[in-house]
Amino acid sequence: MMKINSTNVTWHNAKVTKTDRQKLNNHKSCVLWLTGLSGAGKSTLAIEVERELYKYGVRSYVLDGDNVRHGLNKDLGFSPDDRKENIRRIGEVAKLFVDSGLVVIASFISPYKADRDLVRSIYPDGDFIEVYVKCLIDICEQRDPKGLYKMARAGKLKDFTGISAPYEEPIEPELVINSANQDINSSVEQVITYLKQHKYIE
Repeated sequence: MMKINSTNVTWHNAKVTKTDRQKLNNHKSCVLWLTGLSGAGKSTLAIEVERELYKYGVRSYVLDGDNVRHGLNKDLGFSPDDRKENIRRIGEVAKLFVDSGLVVIASFISPYKADRDLVRSIYPDGDFIEVYVKCLIDICEQRDPKGLYKMARAGKLKDFTGISAPYEEPIEPELVINSANQDINSSVEQVITYLKQHKYIE
């Protein structure tokens, strides 16, 4: 448990609850936590899932790893401690979005199981859906849309997941998207089907 440095801090409850907001939106709220190697297809999947949810009238928002590091987490690097804090902050931000009644699509490598489990622990049961975007590192390297693997192999990029830093695969994720063997349309359909089957959306 992280120490709270501020004193005399009180949580203020609203008179409009999460349940009220979900009724207004006509759908449940949750976070789809997309985890996987760089180049696995997390950001692409997040964007396409959001677009599909929009067609269903579902209020959603994408939290993307790169975007968040432009602002909220621009003070963090890629050491294990910074990665841990990066994920902790995003977990808390996503929880606020879920409380507001949105379906949040969080797209982060989040390489450490302990960090993902910590985020899961702050949510009520059912609000956190771990989606493992699975892809062999060889294929991720072939894609390498940002040239990061090439830089990591050349020693120009330290603490790079899969090369000089570990990635711990999820053990029991709610969903596994095998992005090496299925196209984006079938991947999106798999996510939407899960949300329908579990009554998050109609």
